[in-house]
Amino acid sequence: MNALHRIRRPLIALGGIAALTGVVTSTLAAAESAVPSLEQRVAQLEQAAKAAAAPAINAGDNAWMLVSAALVLMMTAPGLILFYGGLVRSKNVLGTMMHSLVLMAVVSVMWMVFGYSMCFGEGNAFIGNPLQYLMLRGVDATPNADYAATVPQQTFMLFQMMFAIITPALISGAMAERIKFSAYLLFVVLWVTIVYFPLCHMVWGKGGLFNWALGGKLPVLDFAGGTVVHISSGASALVCALVLGRRDGYPQEPMMPHNVVLSLIGTGLLWVGWFGFNAGSAVNAGGLATSAFAATHFSAAAAALSWAGLEWKLKGKPSVLGAASGMVAGLATITPASGFVSIPAATSIGLAAGAICYLAVTKLKTKFGYDDSLDVFGVHCVGSVTGMLMLGFLADAKVNTAIASTFKVNDQVLSLAGGMPQFRNQLIAVLFTAALAGLASFILLKVINALVGLRVDVEDESAGLDLSQHGERAYTE
Repeated sequence: MNALHRIRRPLIALGGIAALTGVVTSTLAAAESAVPSLEQRVAQLEQAAKAAAAPAINAGDNAWMLVSAALVLMMTAPGLILFYGGLVRSKNVLGTMMHSLVLMAVVSVMWMVFGYSMCFGEGNAFIGNPLQYLMLRGVDATPNADYAATVPQQTFMLFQMMFAIITPALISGAMAERIKFSAYLLFVVLWVTIVYFPLCHMVWGKGGLFNWALGGKLPVLDFAGGTVVHISSGASALVCALVLGRRDGYPQEPMMPHNVVLSLIGTGLLWVGWFGFNAGSAVNAGGLATSAFAATHFSAAAAALSWAGLEWKLKGKPSVLGAASGMVAGLATITPASGFVSIPAATSIGLAAGAICYLAVTKLKTKFGYDDSLDVFGVHCVGSVTGMLMLGFLADAKVNTAIASTFKVNDQVLSLAGGMPQFRNQLIAVLFTAALAGLASFILLKVINALVGLRVDVEDESAGLDLSQHGERAYTE
């Protein structure tokens, strides 16, 4: 028995040692497997470097940009819808409103499929690659540092889409009360593709011809759309008015606005929405947005006083609609300059806008006899031409320091502050935009007229577009 115990003890000890060895071995193996390999460590370092280099989303900037996008959309509906709708005769209210309303759907789909890519995809000096962001592929929560480093690219995309919606809607004011709805839709789809998308890329897209900040060859200052939005739509509106011809009975028969109250409500909404339009174009919630906001407000105020004062002097009474028109003129005129000029300069731009646009709407229109139904050319084109050219002399590097240090020629920094050199750049952009938009519009209208016809017939025009084009009436008796 003692012998058996003597044999068993060494066996038990050996077993314990073996078990302990197994535990230690498995622990070492587990520890060894927990240590990342060289390849894994390199991959982790690369991932950390990418995360550190990626632009950080700023919640405040993103919130402001989303609000601005909503404000710009509000400019179309209900702003422009009410403004234009109140200015036409009662039999054409719905037809006129539909011209803006439908673009919220049509242009949005175009923007999603290929429009954003044509504007902000990498391409040449005139157009972006329509396939780069086809169907918004790759447009997600990751910022695009070229355009908006502190907000998701999807936010930037939405903000810019609202500009694409309202621009062709402005043109509709020159076609009001006489164009076929089918012709209007065809014109808008083609015009946005051929005129707006390329212009947007040229002015704001990377490598665009006029983009002073992102590799453009001809530095043109256009903060929020003097060329892209207002001159392009205004010049096209004039061509549309000339090609379509006058409304039946114009100017012999009075064609008074049927509801000025609607137009005044629309004016107020446009003014508020314009803060998103201009201040939002700073693409952040910093000091430049505040400066553009202030410039926008004081220009509109000055233009309202200027228009109303001149009307009072020449006609004996300041009309309410005249004051409202002056406000819109001041807003359109300051748009290209809003992020580059001081408050006093913005006020002077507004004063000039009110007087010049008033004369364009009353004197110029009467002299040449064209029927621009809702004065798109006189307010938006003439106004923004005024703003673009005055900006050439009034651009202030203290307001926007980037214009003094960003643009280079042969590795030499060239200031874009106000002066004759910048005035020439602005003038070239104005002439180019007007020529492109006007010529393209003329060709499109001629083609569309051959395909489907442009104007409703006399009977349908007499009945009104609400009934003849949409089978509805705005008001019941």
